[in-house]
Amino acid sequence: MGQNDLMGTAEDFADQFLRVTKQYLPHVARLCLISTFLEDGIRMWFQWSEQRDYIDTTWNCGYLLASSFVFLNLLGQLTGCVLVLSRNFVQYACFGLFGIIALQTIAYSILWDLKFLMRNLALGGGLLLLLAESRSEGKSMFAGVPTMRESSPKQYMQLGGRVLLVLMFMTLLHLDASFFSIVQNIVGTALMILVAIGFKTKLAALTLVVWLFAINVYFNAFWTIPVYKPMHDFLKYDFFQTMSVIGGLLLVVALGPGGVSMDEKKKEW
Repeated sequence: MGQNDLMGTAEDFADQFLRVTKQYLPHVARLCLISTFLEDGIRMWFQWSEQRDYIDTTWNCGYLLASSFVFLNLLGQLTGCVLVLSRNFVQYACFGLFGIIALQTIAYSILWDLKFLMRNLALGGGLLLLLAESRSEGKSMFAGVPTMRESSPKQYMQLGGRVLLVLMFMTLLHLDASFFSIVQNIVGTALMILVAIGFKTKLAALTLVVWLFAINVYFNAFWTIPVYKPMHDFLKYDFFQTMSVIGGLLLVVALGPGGVSMDEKKKEW
């Protein structure tokens, strides 16, 4: 079987998968995407005093301000998750969650930790895709009304979302010289580039979903670590943040790459 035949078979499989899962794939994608906010909001409730004391100690801001920060995180994240899952005021929910990401980036000094900063940016990329999806749903309400070609803001949101999502994979690259790591890095980087430029996008994104899910379950198996150990919380945070990026990639599979992509330009040629 030639390379083109193999690629064709893989694309047929991706199309078939999309046809079968079309009804519920966006719902699964949204649930995965907001999972890190859901988990973090619940964590704020169960670790209220620890989070409050950490903020108070780090910023020396006092009991009241530290408590307000934890409350804002809890309320903002859980409210945003409920709105996204119920498909109500999705755009406002996304802006609220963007605000939470920005607030946490400053409060937890993530700005100076490149790995966590890139993961937060990837999370923002997922929210951009969610925003683009909500815009397309709004447009579809006026079916039959003549409109201009796909709106530029939505196209560029999808492009920005795809580019930011690939930052997640840069944090997963292994710098050791073992054969497995080198192959993993080459394949992963190639798939990242395909998603970013929008070429064979659905197939590349679906492959990344499978690959990333396998890596996530293997490396971030927080359920195997006792709850009282700090590593349990660390792996749990990592696990759900990765699930959010998987959700973003599933939205790419469900929505397509958008107008600013090679797949779309090929149709014009």
